[in-house]
Amino acid sequence: MVKATVTAILSPSAIKRDTVLLTRRAVEPFRDFWCFPGGHIDRGETAKNAIIREAAEETGLELQSPVFLGYCDEIFPALGFHAVVLMFYGTARGELLPQPGEVSDIAWFSVREARSLTLAFNHQEVLTRYENHLDSL
Repeated sequence: MVKATVTAILSPSAIKRDTVLLTRRAVEPFRDFWCFPGGHIDRGETAKNAIIREAAEETGLELQSPVFLGYCDEIFPALGFHAVVLMFYGTARGELLPQPGEVSDIAWFSVREARSLTLAFNHQEVLTRYENHLDSL
């Protein structure tokens, strides 16, 4: 069954949109890879509420006024994984508090630094979409 997931590109402020938050996964699939915060949408939950919840659970931060960026398919037959990820971006408020057991590390990166990392799932595509959006602002 295809799963619906969400991911968030968080920036520390509206003027520092070229800085993004990544978490290092502590669980499979893609253990030890960096990725944007996110996760599954719960039954009866809106995508917007899901990304606010997931960002808070994984990072301790409040995602302010999430803006829908688009979607991408994440199909990994070898892992038995198929999801449609809804991408959001926004600014973060609060103190970084990674969730033990799910996130092993958390850090802010420039978009350029993030581009040089091997990211989990299709998060390079997510980053490309975000970069293209920044160029249009």
